[in-house]
Amino acid sequence: MHPHVKIYTLSTCSHCKATKKLLDECAVKYEFTDVDLLAGEEQRAILEDVKKLNSRCTFPTIIIGDCIFNQW
Repeated sequence: MHPHVKIYTLSTCSHCKATKKLLDECAVKYEFTDVDLLAGEEQRAILEDVKKLNSRCTFPTIIIGDCIFNQW
């Protein structure tokens, strides 16, 4: 079984777009949230979650299973 992949992205971010493209080309199933397209409390809540995973709050923030990748 493959680990779950979740990415937090910005709709205008070139690194985020490249990450999604690579995952698509490699046929990796993933969930994503374009944080900048959220509004109000939903956006604030997601940003708090991202900050807990990635204190610098950079995008994309990638979670694969229990591992977090955010070296941008």
